[in-house]
Amino acid sequence: MFRTSRRTPGRAVAAAVLAVAALAACQPEDTAAPQASPSQAARQPSETSPPEEPAPEGSAAPEGGRRLVDAEVAGGLRRRDGDGAVTDVPVDPGEMREGMTLVVTHFADPDGGDPILFEGVDNVPEDTNRRREHLFRGMLEHIGWDPELGQPEAQPVADPGPLGGSVECLLASLAESGNVVCGWADEGTAAVALFPDSTLDEAGRLFVAMRGDLER
Repeated sequence: MFRTSRRTPGRAVAAAVLAVAALAACQPEDTAAPQASPSQAARQPSETSPPEEPAPEGSAAPEGGRRLVDAEVAGGLRRRDGDGAVTDVPVDPGEMREGMTLVVTHFADPDGGDPILFEGVDNVPEDTNRRREHLFRGMLEHIGWDPELGQPEAQPVADPGPLGGSVECLLASLAESGNVVCGWADEGTAAVALFPDSTLDEAGRLFVAMRGDLER
């Protein structure tokens, strides 16, 4: 049989009063600083917020990397604007990511002649030789090269100029002159240009000269 303790009402009230007083005496003084307003809290970084994820590969140009520019003059040829400007992207440039630059331009001799189509990209995330091959194939499709005639073989240009890298040209013609496609590939950029009614040597020299104005 359980036993229960009994107290008189007077003693119970007195004990309750003493307990409340003791509890109040043990509480620390409220010295906390005022809470920040919602707008202030929004400006304060959270100690538990997750760290920012790194940008995807190829999303920004490497420090000191080269860039392509849409120059007004390239190798003595003037960029065509207005009616003579390129109105679309005639050759698939390949995968484009944030931070990459695509330059598509027609250049022409001030004295006349067919325009030269230039297309290039910078900050290429993969091997730039592969990107140049992609651009070569796209340019051949653009001019309507018949695959049954075989794949034109690219020839290296002996002097790629002060920017280095690799410069190659291929003749998309059964004659010694005709459509010539030249392309360059270096550490971070790749580009091609179509030279109508030209030869490998003539197009190679002009392409190197144009590159000096289009790549920085």
